This record gives sequence, structure tokens and C-alpha cells, in this order.
Amino acid sequence: MIASILFSLFIVLMLIGTPVGVALGIAGTVAIVMANMDTYWYGLMAVPQNFYAGLSKYPLLAIPMFVLLGSIFDRSGVAARLVNLAVAIVGRGSGMLPMVSIMVAMFLGGISGSGPACAAAVGAVMIRSMSQAGYPRPFSASVVAAGAATDILIPPSVALIIYSILVPSASVPALFAAGMVPGILAGICLIIPTVWLARHYKMGAAEQDLPRPPFFKSLVQASWGLAAPVLILGGMRLGWFTPTEAAVVAVFYGLFVGMVVYRTIKIKDLSLIFREAAELSAVILLVVTLAGIFAWALSTLSVIDPIANAIVHSGLGEYGVLALLIVLLVILGMFLDGISIFLIFVPLLLPIANAFNWDLVWFGIILTLKVAVGQFTPPLAVNLMVSCRIANVPMESTIRWVLWLVAAMLLVLLLVVTFPGLATWLPRYLGY
Repeated sequence: MIASILFSLFIVLMLIGTPVGVALGIAGTVAIVMANMDTYWYGLMAVPQNFYAGLSKYPLLAIPMFVLLGSIFDRSGVAARLVNLAVAIVGRGSGMLPMVSIMVAMFLGGISGSGPACAAAVGAVMIRSMSQAGYPRPFSASVVAAGAATDILIPPSVALIIYSILVPSASVPALFAAGMVPGILAGICLIIPTVWLARHYKMGAAEQDLPRPPFFKSLVQASWGLAAPVLILGGMRLGWFTPTEAAVVAVFYGLFVGMVVYRTIKIKDLSLIFREAAELSAVILLVVTLAGIFAWALSTLSVIDPIANAIVHSGLGEYGVLALLIVLLVILGMFLDGISIFLIFVPLLLPIANAFNWDLVWFGIILTLKVAVGQFTPPLAVNLMVSCRIANVPMESTIRWVLWLVAAMLLVLLLVVTFPGLATWLPRYLGY
């Protein structure tokens, strides 16, 4: 009875427009109090205790640091210099600028790990350039949003950090290594239909008339940006610092590049950068902490085990259950952001994964891929919202283009499901 109230109240609050974190917190609090009516104060005191417990986790410190790093590199001009280098490498021609957008988005995934931040950084540079070259703005917005979705796979990734907190047996280094190959594969699978669409519909006719940047000059200008993921991932691999410490080191490196090397960030800009990063980090961490109340309510009410047992013994079999979860989470990804999906559903799905003896690192990559698809699938896609706002086009105008890219990302998901080694090979090779 109380479990039904828990989910019903959460759904009603979401339908009336309540923010996800607030809906999770209210539903969880009401369920906890109702379950402890005879010891009312005990149930009520569990709310602040779980609120604090959800926040006091060391790996969570990496999230505001990587968010801040994304803001710093967004304003430092790194994205523009990476674009010039990519154009110098691939040249000009129909489909080349969209390809560059995806390549740069993939690379920025090794710096910030945030899809919306990447969509903003790449979109600010590339959407205008593609429009000038003759690409329709809805197409440009679709490409930028899809390319930015690779960021939650390519390390560092905020989503994978959240997953590692929910599943302690899956370490952050192992998840970062596991996301590398699927992330690169996702980028390649997005590039293929993007270039084909551009050439099939004869987009970018004016691109050939634009100058090609000199390679060596572009390489020198972009070298500081190119060194960032080497510093972050290489330092973790060599044991110089943990993922959380790597985020702090990367922030100071980004400030050095922006303020000393490129000199595109002034002292007066820091307050705005810090404020933007603080606001976004606060939203993320508030959702995390309020979801902790919801998760504790699920555990207290013994909701997880009956649901997990019902799914495991439904007669669908291992692959039938996996297919059901894929369909369910891809649909949910159209309406909820990735962090909320992880916080709500990982506690429910973990017993199912354990029942089928699924590799929890591989399972984390599968879930992250599902979230990546949702980030640019209408009607509520955070990356697509950002890119459409920059392009000044309605989201519905992107549907004819973005569905091709959704299909490409679903193909990657199918490949990783069919061949788990795509996700598990690298962490095993590195000894994680």
C-alpha cells in the first residue's frame, strides 16, 4: 500500500511540473513517515540523516570540480582551437563540419564529462559555422546534441561517478576504462549517418569556399587543450592522483591555460564562471541527496526485492529481461535526465543484475548508453534543449534528423550488449 503511494506520489508530482529532486524527496519523506506512524519522530529524523548520508561521499567531490572545469574550458577558447585543428585534419567538403562537431564533442568528453556543458561549448562555435556553410540549423542542432551525448561515456564522466557511488564494487577507474571503447564507437557510428545525410541532401555547399586552417599552426594553438585529457587520465593511470584529485588538478590546469596561456579569461570573469559551476553543481548534488531519501524509503519498505524477484522469474529469460530494461530506460531517458535515472533505478536493477551474474562494470556502461540515447531523444532531451536554444530552432524541427542519430546510438547499445568485451576488455587489460 505504502509502496504504491510512494510511486504514485512521485509520478503525480512529476506530472504537475515539480523538479525531479524535490519530487523524489517529498515522495520518499511521505512514505517513510507513513511506514513509521507509531514512531513518527524516528521516521522523520531518518530524512535529514539520509539527506546528509547521500551527500557525504568522497567521490562526489569530483562532480563540482569537473563541472567547473567544463565552464572554464567553455570560456577559455579551447573548443574553437580544437575545431580549427579538426578542420585542418579532415579538410573542407560536404559533411566535414558536422564530422568535426562530433569529433570535438568526443574530445571535450575527456575534459568535462558533462553532455549539456559540451553541447553548449561546441554549439556556440559550430552551429554558427555550419549555418554559414549552408547546413540547416535543425540539422546542426541535432548533430551537436548527439555528439555531446558521447561525453557521459568517454572519461571523465559524471554519470559513471554517480554509478560507482551506487555500486561500490564497480570502481571509477574501471568504469572510466570501460567507457572508452563504447564512447569512441558511438562517435564513429554517429559520424557515418551524419556525413551521409549531409551529402545525400547536398548540405554545406558553401563549405568548400571556406579556407582550410594551416595544420601546424592549428596544432600548436590546440596543444594545451589536447594535453588536458592526457593529464587527467594519464595521471590517474600512473597513480599520481585519484579521480577526485584529478578533477582538482584539471581545474587549476584549465585556469592556467585560460588565464596565462590563451589569456581569454580575466580576473573579473572568474566570479561568473564560479557562479555558473556552483549553480549546476548544486542542482546535481541536490538531486543526489534527495534521491537518497527515496532510495532509503524503497529499502525500508522492502520494495526492491519483490520487484526484482518478479522480473527475474517472469519467464522472459536473461536476454528478454535485458531487452525489457533497454526499452524501459530508453523511454524514461526521453523524460528524465541521466543522473535521476541512475539514482532512481540502479537500486532496483542491481538485484536483477546480480541474479543473472552480469558484470557490474559492463552493466554500468549499458545503463550509461541508454542514458546517452535519452540525452538527445525528444521530447525532453537535455543536450537537444541546449543546442536548439543556441540554434534558435524548436525541438520538433530536429526530429527528421535526430532520429537517424538515435538509431546509430541504439546500434552501439546493441553491439555492447551482444559483445560485452567491448566494455570489459580495456579495464581487464589495465588490471582494474
